[in-house]
Amino acid sequence: MDAQKPVLVIFHGATGREPAERLVAQARVAVARRTATEALKAGFGGVLVATDAPELFGGLPAGVEIEADAKDSTFGFLARLQSIVETRGLAQPVVMGSGSLPLLGAAEFSDVAQRLSAMPEGCVTNNFFSSDLTGWTPGAAVTRLRDVPRDNVLPRRLRDQAGLRATTLARTTATTFDLDTPADLVVLALQESLDKTVREAMPEFPMPLDRYRAVMRAVCDPNAQVVVAGRVSSSAWQYLETETASRVRLLSEERGLATAAPGHRARSVLGFLWESVGAERFFEQLAELGDVAVLDTRVIEAHVGATPSREDRFESDLYRWRAIEDPFLREFTWAAGKSKQPVLLGGHSLVSGGLMALTDAAWRENDRRISNLLIPQD
Repeated sequence: MDAQKPVLVIFHGATGREPAERLVAQARVAVARRTATEALKAGFGGVLVATDAPELFGGLPAGVEIEADAKDSTFGFLARLQSIVETRGLAQPVVMGSGSLPLLGAAEFSDVAQRLSAMPEGCVTNNFFSSDLTGWTPGAAVTRLRDVPRDNVLPRRLRDQAGLRATTLARTTATTFDLDTPADLVVLALQESLDKTVREAMPEFPMPLDRYRAVMRAVCDPNAQVVVAGRVSSSAWQYLETETASRVRLLSEERGLATAAPGHRARSVLGFLWESVGAERFFEQLAELGDVAVLDTRVIEAHVGATPSREDRFESDLYRWRAIEDPFLREFTWAAGKSKQPVLLGGHSLVSGGLMALTDAAWRENDRRISNLLIPQD
């Protein structure tokens, strides 16, 4: 391992033990392997996988090493990161989670490496306000940080506490789409260009593909209207404006919810609608706004004060309402499943990079369908 070159540190842990959580965890392991390979292709000095489950990462290629968490220790993201950077002497660490940016390739990692080599003191990230990937130089700047509970606040801490200048990668599907939930897993499965090794390692489970394909058809239809609501980024909004044929009714609200200050009270237009009209009428009125809908349910949950478990949220993304314990989310998921309007349920990634990736896949299928109609068959 060349510690003077960029070294990718992939964190994999806190995967959960419940069925839906295990689905996502299995896919994240496959994505981490593919991500490591792409970073090495880009000339990274090595890859470290920091995990509490090293047994999941056997047979790694040369250049990839395991940083196993100490047994029976309390995990703290910042302390673990500082320890890795210091003991390994990393000059240009690049940090991401095991499911982060599963479509990122060698070209994007090369861009990261070039940006780091061009700056004496700086950091590069895919998203300054909620990062999935952050690299910086010098690596020792991490010792100046405090209060970093999770990786998505790293760029801001590196700027505000370590004095590093931040730059951001171009916002594309590859630098935006994240694998956080089962909804993102369905989007990933619909990508024709998905790496073969990742596809073969993907968990098998009943996917609500009909709903996703309905949205794919809609974004290619100039007569259709798509409703998108939740923590929609400006880049995703711009992408939908330029890359979809449909009309888009977009409601962006509560961006930054995951990193909001303690005591923040979320407010949502759809949350108010739910409280006013109830479960069944909510989806009836939503159907009057568009032909299909893509919802970031976490915003509505926060509005009504629901605090479902991660497993409940994951089961909701799969419309398995009977497995959900939280009363609000159970009713919401049941009503969504009954809706005549195709509705996709998920988190932040679904209404940003996920919808971008779904649109990319839709156009590939649409173009192939048109080609087949135009080319005479024998």
